[in-house]
Amino acid sequence: MDSAEYRQASHDIWNQMAAGWEGWNDWLAEASRPATEQMVEALAPQPGETILELAAGAGVAGFLAASVLGGQGRLIMTDFSEEMVEAERRRGAALGVSGVEHRVMDAEQIDLEDESVDGVLCRWGYMLMADPAKALSETRRVLRPGGRVSFSVWGAPEDNKWASVPGRILVQRGHMQAPDSGAPGIFAMADPRRIVELVTGAGLGHPDLVEVPILWHFESFDQFWQHTRDIAGALAMALESLDERESAEVRDDVKSALEPLAGERGGYEIPGVCINGLASRA
Repeated sequence: MDSAEYRQASHDIWNQMAAGWEGWNDWLAEASRPATEQMVEALAPQPGETILELAAGAGVAGFLAASVLGGQGRLIMTDFSEEMVEAERRRGAALGVSGVEHRVMDAEQIDLEDESVDGVLCRWGYMLMADPAKALSETRRVLRPGGRVSFSVWGAPEDNKWASVPGRILVQRGHMQAPDSGAPGIFAMADPRRIVELVTGAGLGHPDLVEVPILWHFESFDQFWQHTRDIAGALAMALESLDERESAEVRDDVKSALEPLAGERGGYEIPGVCINGLASRA
């Protein structure tokens, strides 16, 4: 699949995932709070600044930044999925956040002028992009001198079994292809060396990287499985394509693999690790 085909396929997937993300948004916001708060604290938005969020999804990090700006500044929340932008618009209204611009925008072709923003947020976005190097170069272009980008990507597969276990089993059973090295995907930027290479290659300063642990708490395996089917992007689409028998077999394999993480009362505590980074434009 070439870059253009991947972009279209990714756009279609995330349009379909928007309803699931919107439904899980409050749960996700709480579970991922450590990573989101660290991102925004590192960016340190100041009243009067212009902050851009890329790949905002159904809306979490940008709204936290809005609370810091306190109505004194400009927040532009963007996603390349029209459905995601509508979901984040609804979330903003429900939260009572005003003064936010919601725009459909491709992070690889940012529709803003050079040196027009003070800070950029991107939570779990760069790793999924067809050309993260281009997206980071675009990020640098729109940042003013001294501007910052604060981002989050997922760490190593072994530290994120909530995603790597279903993915591994789908590949083993022939329902998905193993990703090529460097191909877009949830673990495409799990190696800190690749993060540094991409960020500095885009002309930004050497990123400060920090691992941020989070904990997914599921009341049951059924809840975990529904979460995976509702929001897990390419994994969810692969599961959707299976017939009833195949789906049950994959589910059983995933449950067995995650059994060590099950609690006595049937709940699951599944840890995760994000790699958060902060880099500046000279």
